[in-house]
Amino acid sequence: MPSNTSPILGFGVSGSNTLLAALPPLSLYIHIPWCVKKCPYCDFNSHQAPLPAAGAGAGSGRGETVDPSLEARYIDALISDLDYTLPKVWGRRLTTIFFGGGTPSLFSAAGIDTILAAVRARLPLDADAEITMEANPGTFEADKFKGYRDAGVNRLSIGIQSFNAKHLQALGRVHNDTEAKRAIEIAQANFDNINLDLMFALPEQTLAECTDDVGTALSFATNHLSIYHLTLEPNTLFHRFPPPLPDDELAADMQEMITARLAARGYEHYETSAFAKPGRQSKHNLNYWRFGDYIGIGAGAHGKISFPDRITREARYKQPNAFMERATLGDAIQEGTTVAAAELPFEFMMNALRLNDGFSVSLFTERTGLPINVISRQLDKAEAKGLIARDHLYVCPTEKGRMFLNDLLQLFLAQ
Repeated sequence: MPSNTSPILGFGVSGSNTLLAALPPLSLYIHIPWCVKKCPYCDFNSHQAPLPAAGAGAGSGRGETVDPSLEARYIDALISDLDYTLPKVWGRRLTTIFFGGGTPSLFSAAGIDTILAAVRARLPLDADAEITMEANPGTFEADKFKGYRDAGVNRLSIGIQSFNAKHLQALGRVHNDTEAKRAIEIAQANFDNINLDLMFALPEQTLAECTDDVGTALSFATNHLSIYHLTLEPNTLFHRFPPPLPDDELAADMQEMITARLAARGYEHYETSAFAKPGRQSKHNLNYWRFGDYIGIGAGAHGKISFPDRITREARYKQPNAFMERATLGDAIQEGTTVAAAELPFEFMMNALRLNDGFSVSLFTERTGLPINVISRQLDKAEAKGLIARDHLYVCPTEKGRMFLNDLLQLFLAQ
């Protein structure tokens, strides 16, 4: 990314190039791009992993790992990528770390320990930093997950998707319902901060089946649940060959049931698809939604880094081999841009309006460097349409605004 990109001018103190009075919190996202196999609904940057030979854990559906030589090569590339990024964030402290994928739990505990040791050696880390790893039930093995905890991972996000064997098969998952429950038990033996990922409006799913999934998830009493509406994303197998899905009315009934049942059990619905017990929201994701900064390392990883005079975005090469080759040369970034001032309101709103409580007016100015009056016309229109509620301190989406979030966001697109 060019280091001499022209600053954004005209929105700070008169005669000054300053845009931001203070830099936002900084997180680190680490992308592990391999899975046991590609799911038909998935549009993330994930690739089927070359697994060890038979007899070394491959094909068991449990305790899977990537080839050790590939893991070592990729870790070297991650560390090189981080080294190249350090000058952009020198002196800043990390508040959270997130291993996403793909399936990060395909990596060994020793590998994760190596990555975290390299991070700690290069960047200061908050004493209570949240360190999350995504994991799939097909990769669970008790000693391995104890090793993740010993390495410093203190939060797990488990991709359950469903507890129904029929629906797991339709989604192309490598685990079954028994393995899903066993994975949660292993996680709870080692972690006290756990998220379960579920999906609803699955192929041919009934309201009763969705209710059963939610009830099973609640029975484990984890402190966080993420429940997503299945959507047919471009460049996926489901998009090319659509399965029979519940209609909009049934999907809405499912969503209403989910919200009511989780509220009754003390979960706060704090973001479009996220529910948490009080004080147990995902710190990493909250930093995204509040327009914080994040370094993104790994194949296809995206980053947002602020400077006093500009806000930048960058994306790494997506193909794992291309990323590894480029990262070792200090050239992993395929695209780097400065966010234009006219685009900042939409960039901010695209994140902050996902939060049910919305955002403070002061946060908008703090994170964009722009006065709130630059979007007065858009806010007036959104309020007139019943999509937001606001006063002089806060702006938040209404129930209608959350239901028609895309319509709300379009009001803030740069003209």
